[in-house]
Amino acid sequence: MGKKNRLTYKKAGVDIDEGERFVRIITPLVRKTFRSEVMADIGSFGAFFKLNTRQYREPVLVSGTDGVGTKLKIAFMMDRHDTVGVDLVAMCVNDILTSGAEPLFFLDYFATGRLRPEKAAAVVKGIAEGCLQAGCSLIGGETAEMPGFYKDGEYDLSGFAVGVVDKKRAVDGSRIKPGNVLLGLQSSGLHSNGYSLARKVLFEHRKMTVRKVLRDLGIPVGEELLKPTRIYVKAVKALMAKVDIKGMAHITGGGIPGNLPRIFPKGVGASIFRDSWPEQPIFGLIKKYGNVPADDMRRTFNMGIGFIIVIDRREMQKAMHILERNGFPAYLIGEVRKGTRGVVYAEA
Repeated sequence: MGKKNRLTYKKAGVDIDEGERFVRIITPLVRKTFRSEVMADIGSFGAFFKLNTRQYREPVLVSGTDGVGTKLKIAFMMDRHDTVGVDLVAMCVNDILTSGAEPLFFLDYFATGRLRPEKAAAVVKGIAEGCLQAGCSLIGGETAEMPGFYKDGEYDLSGFAVGVVDKKRAVDGSRIKPGNVLLGLQSSGLHSNGYSLARKVLFEHRKMTVRKVLRDLGIPVGEELLKPTRIYVKAVKALMAKVDIKGMAHITGGGIPGNLPRIFPKGVGASIFRDSWPEQPIFGLIKKYGNVPADDMRRTFNMGIGFIIVIDRREMQKAMHILERNGFPAYLIGEVRKGTRGVVYAEA
């Protein structure tokens, strides 16, 4: 058999040289996220992280994993890839934050049919930015080139976060009681949930393009849908140092009705005050253009609130001041009531 007929890994669709070039591109981005506890540089088989045991009497590790979902389709349509990495980190660190955990380190999984180093590096740039916002280290990851498995130019992402909290300071919702108030922190928009419905309404039903500028938005639809998920870590850490937090909920798929009750002990629910926070125009546009029922909107999207904090009413003003000072104005969006675990919407 002649040289022309020889098969190689590269001819099969996997280019090891491009993979190595990708690592060289992302190395400075990753190193910027390293905390002092990181012990090994990029390239080893495992990542080493030395836990500061002096800081915690009874350290408990808290882990979380998530992805970005079909929001990636918007990144492909816009050919913009530097924001979805922030979403990936946010979806994981905001989850573990609800227990009071400080995110320590993050790992990512990037899979594609054919590795394009510059595009993949843009994704990692976003992941590194998310880690910097959360104060955690991008300590490791996996890049998988899988020819024939993904459409040309497309990829998938998964993320994994590990944090730590002192056992006595862990927040589990068990101390939530009737009369506690609910403070809502605003989202940037859809965050990373409900995109199957949003795409169905805007691009299939209404036949829009991602470049279409809607008057209510003032920017192209694609740009609106690519706004990164907010990361609440630093503001909540500042709040935990001064206020006794009873419970926290990350508002993702399922909206407030699907996520808030997860932290309630038996015998309590919540009343959510209608119109108690500003709602971004994108939600109203999806509702109008798709004729989507109000209940379906609430159970699909965050509707403008990305994170909820439960505290004693006496600490409300103090908490709101701390959150605003840290860049996250809070809204009194409801209160805890006695009754079945769940959410009802009522007038303030």
